[in-house]
Amino acid sequence: MEIAKPPPPPQKQQEDIIFRSKLPDIYIPNHLPLHSYIFQNISDHRSNPCLINGATGEIHTYAEVELTARRVAVGLSKHGIKQHDTIMLLLPNSPEFVFSFLAASYLGATSTMANPFFTPAEVLKQAKASKAKLIVTQNCYVDKVMTHALEHDIEIACIDALPPSAAKNVFHFSELAQSDENELPEVEIDPNDVVALPYSSGTTGLPKGVMLTHKGLVTSVSQQVDGENPHLYMNSDDVSMCVLPLFHIYAMNSILLCSLRVGSAILLVQKYEILSFLGLMERYKVTYGPFVPPIVLAIAKSEKVDDYDLSSVRMVQSGAAPLGKDVEEAVSAKFPNATLGQGYGMTEAGPVLALCLAFAKEPFKVKSGACGTVMRNAEMKIVDPETENSLPRNQPGEICIRGDQIMKGYLNDPEATERTIDKGGWLHTGDIGYIDDDDELFIVDRLKEIIKYNGFQVAPAEIEALLLNHPNISDAAVVGMKDESAGEVPVAFVAKSNGSQITEEEIKQYISKQVVYYKRIKKVFFTDSIPKAPSGKILRKDLRARLAAGLAN
Repeated sequence: MEIAKPPPPPQKQQEDIIFRSKLPDIYIPNHLPLHSYIFQNISDHRSNPCLINGATGEIHTYAEVELTARRVAVGLSKHGIKQHDTIMLLLPNSPEFVFSFLAASYLGATSTMANPFFTPAEVLKQAKASKAKLIVTQNCYVDKVMTHALEHDIEIACIDALPPSAAKNVFHFSELAQSDENELPEVEIDPNDVVALPYSSGTTGLPKGVMLTHKGLVTSVSQQVDGENPHLYMNSDDVSMCVLPLFHIYAMNSILLCSLRVGSAILLVQKYEILSFLGLMERYKVTYGPFVPPIVLAIAKSEKVDDYDLSSVRMVQSGAAPLGKDVEEAVSAKFPNATLGQGYGMTEAGPVLALCLAFAKEPFKVKSGACGTVMRNAEMKIVDPETENSLPRNQPGEICIRGDQIMKGYLNDPEATERTIDKGGWLHTGDIGYIDDDDELFIVDRLKEIIKYNGFQVAPAEIEALLLNHPNISDAAVVGMKDESAGEVPVAFVAKSNGSQITEEEIKQYISKQVVYYKRIKKVFFTDSIPKAPSGKILRKDLRARLAAGLAN
């Protein structure tokens, strides 16, 4: 009689290889509502400048900002805004943006932030999806939302002069700020309540509402600026340059909220124009410059920078897209006293995943081209996109992050949430990177952007960095173009520097001398500018669409 063989022992699940910060975990008071947390130490700096309006020179102290925010909260409640309602901020950088965002937090309401340059259709999509009950904007944007507002009984608060034929649902923002702060309704805010609702496409697809909670944003700010040795050392003597749009989470979190927490002054600039930008940096003695690669690139290439005294700047941070080593070195030369480093974020991750440790109070030596070390009180792993197994150091894979700072999920989109946050609580970024022997993170590319040439991987960011080093090229983007024999080939969209006569052949030769054969550019399309999101990320899908439609030139 044959004896049945025992079943094979269950295969041992591979244990995750998890990376943590070099800095120790700290206590994070993430039971507090966001406004209570950021104003927790306000007694130390009540009379300090808080908001400086770059356009007008007007200054609001910390005491004034905190008081105005509470008054606006009362005003909003009188206009029917209750806990869990949503208001839309359709504004450029302005004090009113800050007052409105903080006011909504006091009420336990949510702010959804939209780009004022959106088309009416884009604004409408977000207003409808977020169910915004009141919109704060400028008179030049009122027409974009008026029809929708009248149909749905939505009020519009205008921060400047009312439009000449203002409808009955339009009123001046100053009405909100004239309320009695003592009438603030008492609300019980749950740390998991949503306070900010930015919109993001995530790794794929259409824009979705990213639910960021009080707990998540408190955690993210704390990971950056709290503790005895903060990862990002800022203090009440600092002046932060806020030229990046507050409707983008990078500026909202790493500039506005981090500065408010530590008592720094925030210089609000509505639009980037290099000479006025340099003039403001000199006039207000800016110490902290959080930028995006297009601004860093413009600084690196501008001869005008030398006409300004930028010696006050002690930190220059670049985020939202990778920055090449040569650009880093060129910028360092322009800011004699500044530490230059990169950060890495994603709206869904709250947004900061990693940050350069040269910005710490007790700084670490860092490598050029790295985009930082994982934040404290968080975990990171690198997974093989095919097998989902976690990978050891120096092996590129998809970057995943876990911690209290990540989003609660996408608004009304459980499927997209499940695709992004797995059952173990890991948020999958769609970005490919590796962690080296010194715990530094290097981004190789986006999962969806890798070009596959006969099975070989070509990373667009790598070729773009080489193109940007050419003196006759002001900007560039690389995408994959379908090819019968190779599957895909790399092609470049190039914006020439002023007056440059550079040819396609010269550019192809310049790259082919520096890369392996499969990374060589097969075609160059000249363009006036490279399409980019406000964050500075290249809109590759727009370029791919141009190729598909045969409109590359």
